[in-house]
This record gives sequence, structure tokens and C-alpha cells, in this order.
Amino acid sequence: MTYILKGETGDWETVIGLEVHAQVLTKSKLFSGSSADFGAAPNSQVSPIDAGMPGMLPVINKECVTKAVLTGLGLNAVINNVSVFERKNYFYPDLPQGYQISQYQHPIVGNGEIEIDLADGTVKKIGIERLHLEQDAGKSLHDQHPQKSYVDLNRSGNPLMEIVSKPDMRSPEEAGAYVTKLRAIVRYLGTCDGNMDEGSMRCDVNVSVRRPGEGLGTRCEIKNVNSVRFVQQAIEYEARRQIEVIEGGGKIVQETRLFDTKQGTTRSMRSKEDAHDYRYFPDPDLLPLTVANDMIEDIRKTMPELPDAKKHRFMKTLGLSAQDASVLVQERERAEFFEKAAEGHDAKLVANWLSTELLGALNKAEMELRQSPIKPAQLGALVGLISDNTISGRIAKEVFAEMFATSKDPSVIVDEKGLKQVTDTGAIEKIVAEVIAENPDKVAEYKGGKDKLFGFFVGNVLKKSGGKANPGIVNDLLKKKLEE
Repeated sequence: MTYILKGETGDWETVIGLEVHAQVLTKSKLFSGSSADFGAAPNSQVSPIDAGMPGMLPVINKECVTKAVLTGLGLNAVINNVSVFERKNYFYPDLPQGYQISQYQHPIVGNGEIEIDLADGTVKKIGIERLHLEQDAGKSLHDQHPQKSYVDLNRSGNPLMEIVSKPDMRSPEEAGAYVTKLRAIVRYLGTCDGNMDEGSMRCDVNVSVRRPGEGLGTRCEIKNVNSVRFVQQAIEYEARRQIEVIEGGGKIVQETRLFDTKQGTTRSMRSKEDAHDYRYFPDPDLLPLTVANDMIEDIRKTMPELPDAKKHRFMKTLGLSAQDASVLVQERERAEFFEKAAEGHDAKLVANWLSTELLGALNKAEMELRQSPIKPAQLGALVGLISDNTISGRIAKEVFAEMFATSKDPSVIVDEKGLKQVTDTGAIEKIVAEVIAENPDKVAEYKGGKDKLFGFFVGNVLKKSGGKANPGIVNDLLKKKLEE
């Protein structure tokens, strides 16, 4: 779907690239043994290295390297046998070293690509330019004292994977789908928890606009956006702002901007540095990082089935639509729940009940899937009762509500409440006759050509049966009776 913004002077296209910072899921930091856990008391997880004390030497955390390689494989990317850590020089009050140890010219992961699934059912491939390892900065606290700012260095030195996309996205929807897919991949791999609200995954969004078909425009970077919704809102606003500036006769200045989540606007933060401004040079305290092919292949063997592969398998072997399969594989836990529930049952029906009824009920109750009072086997059993005509779809909703409230098995609820579907033709025929006898005027209208009244008769028969009459039999008997 082409996303074109209408300006005063014509059409505009948006070009988007994302730099996603994903904290590597490890117990300790990139170059020290300090804990990398979230939520500890300020400055309680800081080693002399994290605090930038002179004379301290960094030691690489092997687990970070393993997980960076694993993530690179998940991004279908090239793993570089040799990468180099460099010093990126700039001053931040919460970065005590005065430089960040990062990778620039020789990252650990090179070109790759992932698929994104769009709402209209199309699939688009987005290029990955690189993934490099780097240490995080600390955090400045400006709301603890009216005149003072404090610094919490717990985060200083935490391991980050910076995943840089190519400028392949053209709309807020595509950017949202990219972040969603990236988060799913790192969660499947267990290399990042993807918790954007805790800052363990956050985005720098690069946005520019151009006339369709023209070269790239000047981009602005929107820093540290921490939700998919905010990424999309920031792009929407920033693209329109740039169009307004250009059409007003101005020029876009390359700069870093902040997104105000309350106002839904971006504002200038600082001019954007180019790479040469950071004066990168190889860190003299760290040797080039070597990753042997044997190690890469050993890591590859630990890879789980990833979202795209799972999606294609669901479509091929279970007959699910691309849209259904995409919803199910968004979260590893959801896909596993589905597969357990679908064992021996109608997969399409299970997918429908999971995606609509169960996820809807959990959302309403503000619960996660892992907290579901309905277990996979129970959802499968409910679908089984529908498939073998023990209960109708309408009764199934009543059973589902009771299951959600009590965690009882569906068969127990059906027995306790006497909800088994009535398939006795004689009993249903009797109700059909009653409904027809009670509505002679409607019968006359139906026979006079008002076909839509058929639904009225079906509804009344089902109502009289307490919702237990088999809808298929009701339809057949009603047609015969009304045609007499």
C-alpha cells in the first residue's frame, strides 16, 4: 500500500530508517561483572570500569558475543569473523569515561534482511545494514531535586546491540511492523527481552521526505522512542513538519530531535553529528574480536524456529491464512499455546478462538497469555466439542465465558449446565412447527417474497430451544416447512 502525504504543492513520500538499541539479555555487563538487571537501587550495580575509573581494563563478556551472533543469524545476516571495538568520543554527563566503547568500521554483524507483515496481507523485505555491540550510558535524573541533577550509573556498561536498518520503510505502518517483527525475533531467540517500557529496547527513528521517485532528502533523527505506537506517531508528525518547512521555502537541517509523547510533536535537541565528529579510533585496551566459523555453526544449531519460518509452516501444513498465521507468531508464547491447543483439533477454528475470544478476554482483564485461566488443552477441547456438534458456536461462547471465570474443563460445564446441542430431528421439528404457528403473518410475508425473514424464523427456533438446537438441522427443517 503506497503511503503518500499530500502537501500544498503536491505529493510527498516518506523515507524511514531505524536504529534499534536492544539490550542483550545477560546477567552481567559488556565489559564488567556488574549485574545488568533492571530496577535495582541507583548506583548499586556499578564496577570501577562502569564508573570510568582510570587504569581499569575492560574484559569482553563472551555471552554478549554469542547472543549478538545468534541475533545476526536470526536477521539472516552475515557474521563477520573479525570485528573491532572503537572509542566513540563525545561528552555526556552520564557517560563517565568520556567515550563510548562501540563498533563502527568493523561490526560483528553485516548485511541481512527480515520480512514484515502488513495489514493488507502483503509481505515486504527490509534490509539490515549492520548489528554492532556497544556499551550503554548511565541515566541522568532531573526530577529528584529542584536545583540539582543526579546520575545513576546502573545502566552504564550494559550490553547493547544496535541494529541498523536500511532506509527501506515508506510509512509509519511499515516502521511499526518492522519494530514488531524485530522484537519478536529477539524474544524468540532469547537475546533481548524486548521490554520497551523498561528501556531494554528503544528506537532512533530517521525520517526524511522527498518527491516520489527523487533522491533522498535531508533526514532528522528522533531519539529514544520507546513504543511502536510512538514510533508511528513520531514519523507521522515529523514527515508533515518537514513538508511544511520545505513548502514554506525553508530547508531541513540535519539534527537530532525528541518526541513529546504528550503533545505528539517533535522538537529540536541538538545538531546531528556525523561519524567524523565522534573521532572513532580502535580501543587500545581491546584486541580485535575473532569469531571462528566453528563457533558460528555451533550457535546456529541452537536457533529455535523463528517467526517467519513458523508462519510459513502454519500456512503450509495447517492451512492458515497469512494474516492468521502472522497474528499467532507475533509472540513465541502465543505460537506455542496455539500449537498445543490445535493438537488433534481444527487448527483454523482454534486460531479463531485464540485470536479473537481468548486474546480479547485477556486484554479486557489486563492479563498476559501466561496468566490465562484457560489452558491450551482446554481451548482445544472446546473446539472439539464444536467440531463434533456437541455444542453450537453460540453455546460455545457461553461455555467459554464460564471457562474463563472458573478454569473448569468445557465438558464439565456442558454437563453441569445441560448445554449439549439438540440434534433430535423430532424435537426440533416440533419447535419449528410452534414458531410457524405463532407467526402466520410473517409466514405470509415470507411466502410473498420477503426472503430476509428466514433469519427471523431461525432466531426464534434457536431461542425457543435455549440456543441448543443444531443450526444446520434447524435451517433444513425450516426450509422444508416454509415451502409446504
